Amino acid sequence: MIRGQAWDQGTKFKANTNATMHILCGCTETDSQIMVTYTVEEKDTLSDIANLLSAEVDEIENVNKVLLQKPGFIKVGWVLFVPMYKNGVPPRPPSPPSPSSPPSSSSSSKKRKDFKWAIVFGVLLTVIGILLCLSILMFMKRRKNQENDKENQKAVSKTMSFHKSMASGQIRYLSKENMEGITGFDTERPLVYDLDEIAEATNNFDDSRKIGEGGYGSEVAIKKMRSNKSKEFLAELKVLCKIHHINVVELLGFASGDDHLYLVYEFVSNGSLSEHLHDPLLKGHQPLSWTARAQIALDAAKGIEYIHDHTKERYVHRDIKTTNILLDNGLRAKVADFGLAKLVGRTNDDDFIATRLVGTPGYLPPESVKELHVTTKTDVFAFGVVLAELITGKRALMRDNREPNKMKSLITVITKVFEEEEDPEGALVSIRDGSLRDSYPMDDLYKMAEVSYWCLSEDPMNRPEVREVVESLARIVMSSVEWEASLGGSSQE
Repeated sequence: MIRGQAWDQGTKFKANTNATMHILCGCTETDSQIMVTYTVEEKDTLSDIANLLSAEVDEIENVNKVLLQKPGFIKVGWVLFVPMYKNGVPPRPPSPPSPSSPPSSSSSSKKRKDFKWAIVFGVLLTVIGILLCLSILMFMKRRKNQENDKENQKAVSKTMSFHKSMASGQIRYLSKENMEGITGFDTERPLVYDLDEIAEATNNFDDSRKIGEGGYGSEVAIKKMRSNKSKEFLAELKVLCKIHHINVVELLGFASGDDHLYLVYEFVSNGSLSEHLHDPLLKGHQPLSWTARAQIALDAAKGIEYIHDHTKERYVHRDIKTTNILLDNGLRAKVADFGLAKLVGRTNDDDFIATRLVGTPGYLPPESVKELHVTTKTDVFAFGVVLAELITGKRALMRDNREPNKMKSLITVITKVFEEEEDPEGALVSIRDGSLRDSYPMDDLYKMAEVSYWCLSEDPMNRPEVREVVESLARIVMSSVEWEASLGGSSQE
């Protein structure tokens, strides 16, 4: 294996013979694409992989010429480089109609349909163009600031190498057992920061820079915890050092000292999904449109799918909730806070028994509460609650109006719609988030509620895999974008 790309074992080399090997570097990125790796699984095709990771088949073939010498032929276990589009594959212009084709009796309806798609493509291309322009402007501005102020650059410096920092004793507050876990990381990224850099970046942890419980930041976000939480620290460190995905918050490095441990993340500027759903106006946010909610759901599902199915080891997050889904300036979602993440196998028997109940009340499935069982279906159940929050705008646990001293679960609200109501659509409309008003497509609202109900199945065997949830939500997003385009590009009245 060379940097993740397998060399054809069928090639035979003779002793003392020089051979040229073209080795592709997988750590490349442009404004619109990022290179990721994918391990081929049973029944995969290049078309499936391209659809799954927002890529083009011909571009995958171009960067994997060593392996893909036979058109369309791939083997289980191959590691492919995939040039993934950050904002989805740009739509291709429709082919012009053949001049020799006879006129159809439904030509007028076809023209209307083509015009409708033209509007959708136009909106998407405009959004992509604006995002590219903004990215270029932000890059130029940041570069100028770095040149004018080297001291500020030092505050978020990433130049200290991993081995140099290890030698300087910056992780001296971790136990010997945890030290062994850290030295086993397989990464080329600089990981260890000097404690002085952390203090400078946070202005000595000034409360004015506090962005959440245990978190500080502006250009970066720094999570601070006491050293007696080193197991949680190490769990998050081990997971995030090996995960690089557009829908997962990226770990930049870590530090320790002064009886505290520090994780340094990319700064996700728009706060948590919870802030945008529950009393958003009081927190300085506008209510989310329906299309934004659908896209956030798809982004978060893709982040969870990545840690379940597309990493070398499979992880269970164990604390999926709206406060652990962060939004950037474009309201695109990233999954955060892997402090409770647990490694599981890739066999059919991939569950394990936890030694204690972990997670957040309101998001825990029955098997975790009763028997402490944890599987990937644990995350699926919690994500079903997140979908219910996106639909209703309500919290996972809320006061019961009939019995103020008791808490009511959002899970029961959704299950009642499909199990007890004679008119599920009417019941769903009555519980949907009032801030949506009437600006939402009823079909897509109902389909998302069905996905939520599916995820909330009491029996984990009846719940979908996250990849099935991603497929369903992708169709909902496409349909919602078409609906919004039919309104003139905005779902807000």
